[in-house]
Amino acid sequence: MRASRPSVRVELFAQLAGRVDELGLRRGRPVVVLVGGAGGMGKTDLGLVDGLLREAVFPLLDRLDAVVVDGGTDSGVMRVAGRALHAVGARFPLLGVVATGTVGADGDGELEPYHTHTLLVPGATWGDESPWLAGVASVIAGGEPSVTLVVNGGAITYDDIARSLDLGRPILVVAGTGRTADAVAEASAGRLADPRAAEVAASPLTTVVDIADRAAITAALETALAKP
Repeated sequence: MRASRPSVRVELFAQLAGRVDELGLRRGRPVVVLVGGAGGMGKTDLGLVDGLLREAVFPLLDRLDAVVVDGGTDSGVMRVAGRALHAVGARFPLLGVVATGTVGADGDGELEPYHTHTLLVPGATWGDESPWLAGVASVIAGGEPSVTLVVNGGAITYDDIARSLDLGRPILVVAGTGRTADAVAEASAGRLADPRAAEVAASPLTTVVDIADRAAITAALETALAKP
């Protein structure tokens, strides 16, 4: 576990750029917004995502000098991301964007210990961090590319995806990781009528790749993060 890490609190969207600078995060670099399951992820899905991040995603992001932004708490895909970062010795920043009232004395969550930076944002319930997650990714990226990577997920994940789509951010959905990601993949193949999944699948910004095809996932990420 890191002995200490930069952590700042923000109250207004207009303060985001200044707070990112306070964290010591260099702006103008590729960004991956990692969204997906938290407490609802099963052991099998967690293992699949862990292998994906360690073997296919994080080595690429290290090479690209990217930043990963996620929800920052010690559960689900966020826990897997922190442990994977630590295990592979990746050097890129992993920024957790956390609603203040969901952790510590005010909430039942905890911060994931291996994230490199923490941004505390207003909110008392899970999902309150969604607009801040999308916004801080744009601030860090500046004019550089960014992409939202969807693995597993619940109802809040649809909100995260919608905010990225509203900003024109490409979405890469990893089929085979469960729940929301699989629902979007099924809708993309015309096998599911869930209106939320269908809306995501219908967007020209959405790409679906199967978790078994690691090379395709790496290639899709590299394409999404390539300079125009």
